[in-house]
Amino acid sequence: MSGFYKNTSNDGKVFRGLIFMDRIAHFFECLLPISICNLECEYCYLIQQNRRRMKNAKFDYSIEHMVKALSKDRLGGACYFSLCGAGETCLQEGLIELVLGLLKEGHYINITTNGTISSALHNFTLFDDKLRDKIQVAFSLHYLELKKRNMLDLFFENVNKVKNAGISIVVQMNLYDGYIEYLDEIKTICLKEVGALPQIALTRMEENHKFHIMSNMSEKEYYAVGKKFKSPLFDVTVKNFNVKRREFCYAGDWSATINLKNGIMDACYGAGYTQNIFEKIDNPIKFEAIGHGCPNKYCVNSSHFMSLGVIPRANIPSYVDLRDRKEAHWYNANMKEFLSQKFIDSKSEYGMVKKLQVDCKNRIRKINKILEYIKNRLKRG
Repeated sequence: MSGFYKNTSNDGKVFRGLIFMDRIAHFFECLLPISICNLECEYCYLIQQNRRRMKNAKFDYSIEHMVKALSKDRLGGACYFSLCGAGETCLQEGLIELVLGLLKEGHYINITTNGTISSALHNFTLFDDKLRDKIQVAFSLHYLELKKRNMLDLFFENVNKVKNAGISIVVQMNLYDGYIEYLDEIKTICLKEVGALPQIALTRMEENHKFHIMSNMSEKEYYAVGKKFKSPLFDVTVKNFNVKRREFCYAGDWSATINLKNGIMDACYGAGYTQNIFEKIDNPIKFEAIGHGCPNKYCVNSSHFMSLGVIPRANIPSYVDLRDRKEAHWYNANMKEFLSQKFIDSKSEYGMVKKLQVDCKNRIRKINKILEYIKNRLKRG
């Protein structure tokens, strides 16, 4: 059976009666600050905020150096990296080499893409089959843009080419007012081309530091439309939208965000302890949970972080359960097994004393940030 092996050592973790080939050591949400894209979707936050610069991100470190910094030995095991650009991920220079290097280290990779950059997607299909087993490509279906540019056939051709190469796929779509009159059309073409309806993402916008659904519909109407797609991803996103999490969170230890341009690692989106993990790669990385100290209004990427279990007390389906369409076999066996895990299946929670220490450190860090902000404001007059 693919993905299983008999082993009584710590290399395998018994979970639901099975032994995983790899235990998940950490999850990293990786930012590629590329702002170039070949599409121009109305709901794109770069366009909303007038931040599209049509520029490729220039890495501060070589790909070889980055891969060494993210070695399996340094990170303590196989990790899951989600690579997503502010623009189109597959237009990033050096992406193929970076993905290949991380895969050879033994890691698992997600690449989020608009599905139209055929050359990059083709390169993934040329990897060794043992490496393709560890890739997921999340295809964002930007339906109106693709239709306007006569790229729908290209999109689905690339989706199926990648899937037929044994790579796991997800087809996901932002629920957006402009799509309402096309929903039946979208359902029909997705059932025909990929065997299932797309998973649905909630389209949000931020105004005055508050998050809103980007829609002229009421929340009730919007949710009712999304429900028609029977999307677990949508259901969980809605359930957690604008809900402040108050449980102890292990982001910063079990998971983190990394800016791949400069190597800056945060516990989670500008929160917690910050360090440059690319600068001195012989030094150990400091993993420290954020605990009860998250300043964010809600878990922005709950479908990534929480589904992997950074908040053990949160009742969230597994990562694969939120994304796979089982009737269409979007996931290969190896990726399905790996992403069915929760961190708590192989990690231990902190004791009470350590939790108190973590919370105390984060309070002090927060106070210091406030004092630094006040100091800078006074300097500016």
